[in-house]
Amino acid sequence: MADDSSQQAVSSPPKPQRSSRAAKSGFVISDGRDKTITVKVEYVVRHAKYGKYLRRRTVLHVHDQKNEAVIGDLVEISECRPISKTKRWRLLRVVSRSDKGRPA
Repeated sequence: MADDSSQQAVSSPPKPQRSSRAAKSGFVISDGRDKTITVKVEYVVRHAKYGKYLRRRTVLHVHDQKNEAVIGDLVEISECRPISKTKRWRLLRVVSRSDKGRPA
């Protein structure tokens, strides 16, 4: 009879855990292209020398698979693999809808 303690299951080494991907939120400023939206992310940074707080913004091209976001929507986006030359972000969800882009 075989002893259960002598048989050891061969297990693969543990996978390295992927670091969490960056997530940001911003407003849609363009939705004219198919499956792509342009999102403006605004943030505040402190000036290194003078200490004044400055408003900054960056414009990101985001992959929107279902074409669900429209101009003015507040969206949450996440970093992803390169999808095209300029798209490195993916739409996670539409946080709040805008009335501007909706037909009456």
